[in-house]
Amino acid sequence: MTEVWNPLYGTPVYPAKRYATLAHRIGAALKTDNDVLLVQAEAVVALEAVATSLARPGLSALNIVTSPYGGWFGQWLRRGGADVIDITALPGLPIDAETVSEALDANPGIHVLALVHAESTSGILNPLLEIISLARARGIATVVDAVASVGGHRLDVDGSGIDIAVIGPQKALGGPAGVSALSVSPRAWELILHDDAPRDSILSLADLKAWLDDGHGALPGTPAPLEFFALEAALDRVEAESIERLITRHEKAASASRAGLSALGASLWVPAERASNLVTTVSVPAGMEAAFVIRFAAGLGVELTAGVGTNLSHLIRLNHTGPRATFQIVLAGVVAYGEALRQAGLPADIGAASEAVAKAYNA
Repeated sequence: MTEVWNPLYGTPVYPAKRYATLAHRIGAALKTDNDVLLVQAEAVVALEAVATSLARPGLSALNIVTSPYGGWFGQWLRRGGADVIDITALPGLPIDAETVSEALDANPGIHVLALVHAESTSGILNPLLEIISLARARGIATVVDAVASVGGHRLDVDGSGIDIAVIGPQKALGGPAGVSALSVSPRAWELILHDDAPRDSILSLADLKAWLDDGHGALPGTPAPLEFFALEAALDRVEAESIERLITRHEKAASASRAGLSALGASLWVPAERASNLVTTVSVPAGMEAAFVIRFAAGLGVELTAGVGTNLSHLIRLNHTGPRATFQIVLAGVVAYGEALRQAGLPADIGAASEAVAKAYNA
């Protein structure tokens, strides 16, 4: 008989022997045989732990900034004494692989390259495989923030040669926000396990390495069991659907959103080949406020949000991530945006937009 318990109190301790199973399941989703670490915190903590564990005087890093997250990663590296060269894309736009290549050629001796795969703040997708290839050709270790992209885009950690991939299950995987994970290659461990590596800290990957070396027993600290039970449930759903079908569902949602918005005459922020499958962004027409669109949509029971970051307040985001990657939510977002345009006195063919969404889903 299945044990029943109230999640608000009396939660049973999460069995230590199941942490290894969770790590293995995450590794399968990432397509990696590298070590997988579980971090008892939201993914931004895992990212800071990576930067803190890598950073030291003498380490040189090329840091690609396409959102506030990339900026933070560079700050954390500098805090530890690393020499950091930032490459900053235009506001809300992806980086070009050619720009990265030129920076690498101009700065020999780089040890680490860091970038975000997909940005939920602006709906862009960085050219991951091209950039990883540039780094591998120069013997540079790579750190990829795949928090938003895992489950929404194809991610083959071993096949592409990513040294550290950080994920959070709260987006495309539809899981909890209070636990995250990362994969670490042997080459990355060589950079992390230096003499001055941080210890006795939530930001210490060396401490988590001890968990691996001790046979995947109890994690350091006092784990929050609800987060790990929730992660198990999320992985159950992902595996039942299959990671490939989950990615396809996000691809279809993104394609339908773009088709519907284009039928409205909306100005897509980035073309399809440079756009994320998780969020579609449009630039509101001149003279129209994003805040008005958001309020109007909310009155219809539809959540639209503004772009996040410097000079991105003119963007409207249609979120089709995780459980939102469905026909109903995509259609509601497109229709709500079109009705906001009409409310503002602008032309918008709602019928054509709805038909375009349906056609994309039936393709």
